[in-house]
Amino acid sequence: MSRLALSRLFACLLALLAWQAGVAGAAPVKTENAEAELIAEGVAVPGGTVTVALRLKARPGWHTYWLNPGDTGLPTTIAWTLPAGAGAGPIQWPLPKALPVGPLMNYGYEGEVWLLTEIAVPAAFAGESLALAARADWLICAEICVPEGADLSLTVPVGPAPAADPAHVLNFERTRALLPLPLPEPLVASRAGAALEILLPESLQARAARFFPAEEDVVVAAEPQPLEGSRLSARLEPRFAGDRLRGVLVLESAGWTRAFTVDAAIAGAAPGPAAPGRVAPPAAPAIGLPLALLFAFVGGLILNLMPCVLPVLSIKVLSLAGHRDGARGQGLAYTAGVLVCFLALAGGLIALRAGGEAIGWGFQLQSPVVIGLLAYLFFGLGLWMLDIVSFGNRLMGAGEGLTRRGGLAGSFGTGLLAAVVATPCTAPFMGAALGFALTRPAAEALAIFLVLGLGLSAPFLLVSFVPALGRLLPRPGGWMVRLKKILAFPLFGSAVWLLWVLSVQTGAVAVATAGSGLLLIAFAAFVLREFGGIGGRLVALAALLGAFATAVLPGSPAPGAAPAAAGAEAYSAGRLAELRAAGTPVFVNLTAAWCITCLVNEQVALDRPAVKKALAETGTVYMVGDWTNRDPDITRLLTENGRSGVPLYLLYPAGGGAPQLLPQLLTEGLVVETLAQP
Repeated sequence: MSRLALSRLFACLLALLAWQAGVAGAAPVKTENAEAELIAEGVAVPGGTVTVALRLKARPGWHTYWLNPGDTGLPTTIAWTLPAGAGAGPIQWPLPKALPVGPLMNYGYEGEVWLLTEIAVPAAFAGESLALAARADWLICAEICVPEGADLSLTVPVGPAPAADPAHVLNFERTRALLPLPLPEPLVASRAGAALEILLPESLQARAARFFPAEEDVVVAAEPQPLEGSRLSARLEPRFAGDRLRGVLVLESAGWTRAFTVDAAIAGAAPGPAAPGRVAPPAAPAIGLPLALLFAFVGGLILNLMPCVLPVLSIKVLSLAGHRDGARGQGLAYTAGVLVCFLALAGGLIALRAGGEAIGWGFQLQSPVVIGLLAYLFFGLGLWMLDIVSFGNRLMGAGEGLTRRGGLAGSFGTGLLAAVVATPCTAPFMGAALGFALTRPAAEALAIFLVLGLGLSAPFLLVSFVPALGRLLPRPGGWMVRLKKILAFPLFGSAVWLLWVLSVQTGAVAVATAGSGLLLIAFAAFVLREFGGIGGRLVALAALLGAFATAVLPGSPAPGAAPAAAGAEAYSAGRLAELRAAGTPVFVNLTAAWCITCLVNEQVALDRPAVKKALAETGTVYMVGDWTNRDPDITRLLTENGRSGVPLYLLYPAGGGAPQLLPQLLTEGLVVETLAQP
């Protein structure tokens, strides 16, 4: 045996001995719905690479996500902590599966998946073992979605030559067999409008095929992809305007499944009319970030004129008129309250949508509990403004306690409350800005929501910083007490309106329950006013706790609100498709009981004799989508049209074609004129 052969044999023996010493990694980490661990393929060799797998095993019936999660979800991420000089490559994703979830389609993995990463070992590494650490985060879903994660570690023996771990050789080989291969021949991709056709190489003979795009918003995930011979068909998302197709092509035949990497140019004709019955929705308006920020600021300014914000804002205007000292601090505190609330709402909205929830702007008002608590808060504020009672911080809680103070805490609390009650209102320009925000990365989306909050707080902030404007406010006097009491009644009106919203959401029983809560609040006010001492306070506290308990009692969602006009149909995606396939014009009104703008439009524009006549003369079907309670189908239609909240008005023309979007503020003449257009 030659000296070279002996040296190689000696190196292999050393590597095997190093491996037999064991990999001192941590045990698998178990979360509520999964099990995760790091596994090395073999010995780490200085100057080479070692493959490490994140083994992620979901509980039965649950799934995790691929690089592109599909309609909903989030891909698994790995953040590595490595020794100096070491480096980690990208995740090597095995071929995904198409996982239908209701009307949506996800891309991911059921059961166990191994995600491989190549770790480069420094050539000068002199240690006996390589210590690796990683933070893995994943979203795991079944009927619900749960974000999970784990901190993982692994110690890999270092040796002079590669050596595989016999216990895991088969698993690594199986995983590599699922990795996409380069295409043996180029494929041809072309588009005609929303139709995408992929002409497969003739050497690839398959019974079924599916294209998984590497990026979101490329193909309609839930649409079937029929394969006829070597021609695979799919439907592009309306907003897709790219010129290349990147992703993975999965082919299936008798007894085998293979995946191939796709990166091909798209030859496309100009978009044409869609086929009847398969009309694609219009693309979301690409207004750009600067214009979206401008729209958000202007929309926030207009929110100050909305009836849902004025009663709350009046509290701080009175405070500023009576206490001009420290006005700048009050303005900054009010602005901080608005921004904190908008950030919280935006963060929750973005996180829930990323987790697969079909929600939009004003989502918190789709909760009967939130509606009930807001009604209680407005009622309690009204009692305070009438000087019937001063609950104080101990009993009334943060809402009344903060807003009634004249200092910085009061201004901050009023800002919080103003932002909360502004969400039922949608001002002009806001729809496009918010719709754009929810299609952008989180940083851009949060920036748009922050600018919206700045627009809402700008008038009060301006008055607090410009003394000349402050001097325009009348001098303090007895008029303030009288005006304060007068402004209590808009707050009572808001509470009545919220009770009506509650009746639409959960029915008459919920209104009676909430009315009992208002009765308990009034009783607490009576006890505090008429009886002193610790006994009266304890009784009042018990009454307020009882009122809170009535607000959180579970209730069953009521049927959708009645259509706003006689003869209107409730919105249904299937029914809309039928009408469009028949060439029937359709006017869609997406609304909600808690949307002030929607209710005003229905009274002044939609529920008018001239509009009803125009609908009848043009043969237009009027459909009403009630978003008072959460409805994924309505949320999807909003998203397809670049909006995150109601109102949304769409006119689908006869004979097909993209719908026409009407403004968020309607007039009777505008609707009649739009319906009369050919």
